[in-house]
Amino acid sequence: MTPDVLIIGGGLMGASTALQLAKRDQKVLVLEKDAPGRHASGVNAGGLRQLNRHPAEIPLTVEAAKLWRNIRELVDSDCDARFTGQLRVAENHQDLQLLQQRADLVRSLGYTHETIIDRDELFRLVPVLSRHCVGALYCREDGYARPYHTLTAFRRKAQSLGVTFLAGNKVVGVERTNDLWQVQTPLGHYQAPILVNCAGAWANQIAKALGEEVPLTPKAPMLMITERLPPFIEPVLGAASRKLSFKQMQNGTLLIGGAHLARLDFGQERTEIDWGKLKESAATVTALFPQLKKVRIVRTWAGLEAFMPDNIPVIGPSSTLEHAYHAFGFSAHGFQLSPIVGIIMSQLILDGKSQLPIDAFRVDRFQKKG
Repeated sequence: MTPDVLIIGGGLMGASTALQLAKRDQKVLVLEKDAPGRHASGVNAGGLRQLNRHPAEIPLTVEAAKLWRNIRELVDSDCDARFTGQLRVAENHQDLQLLQQRADLVRSLGYTHETIIDRDELFRLVPVLSRHCVGALYCREDGYARPYHTLTAFRRKAQSLGVTFLAGNKVVGVERTNDLWQVQTPLGHYQAPILVNCAGAWANQIAKALGEEVPLTPKAPMLMITERLPPFIEPVLGAASRKLSFKQMQNGTLLIGGAHLARLDFGQERTEIDWGKLKESAATVTALFPQLKKVRIVRTWAGLEAFMPDNIPVIGPSSTLEHAYHAFGFSAHGFQLSPIVGIIMSQLILDGKSQLPIDAFRVDRFQKKG
């Protein structure tokens, strides 16, 4: 049976889009080149972040936060989500001034989720933080969840509504004939009247087949995991002038990121850990938490992500062909947005427009004008 919609990419964006379409009685087929979550969706840091978003993303992330608060209603699982708040720490008064400017910007846009807290409030929230810190930008509604738990929950819920996922099915050809999208893989030929490109780090290859060149760059952000420690911090923590994403997980381990990149051979889909950059990341942690200097790192990894030049995603219809849509290029911060992206995509496909502003995410925004 020919599906109503064919989605390329079985990560969170593909699964969320499939779920929302299935809720509206669409027959959906999802093709995934590897195992779902093999790349960005299964190996990211799991941040649920409204804090410090690009202004164009703020309406989306605010709506996504509401969905995350009730995520069990959507996917029959809490995705191990915790809402501990998130801080962006100022280590000096120059940092604090920059954070105040950010808070003022957010407020000028009509939002109040980002607030400045003083030194006393900061140390009430994180008593073990180095005493040189002077304040922070704070979003009390932020937190984190487990990426693989989340992806599994989205996929299983979508499957329960009739969505078919075919893994190990790499798309090698896309064309439109006889009012249907024809999609070729080594394992078979598939067709559908509507095509959705959620192919992550490979999405530019699909876009190119639609006549849309996009400057997507695959990159491999690194993460570190420590040995288990007694609980000592609840909020997710970043820094105003350093690369850092720091949280203590439910099992006591510390997850340390911050957008330091591994060396990547994209053709072979292989990454090589850059230990010099991880040393820099560890130095940032020990500057803020000197008591952690002797804590052992037990695991590192790097996952493939799709980055755009302006670090915001492509979300919307194709600019060249009808009945084709894109959701990719989330530049290492798509996890929080995944529930709302599924809703946006279903609205575009079935209603012809999104209820949220998405013009900033047009696929053709990189094309030269005139």
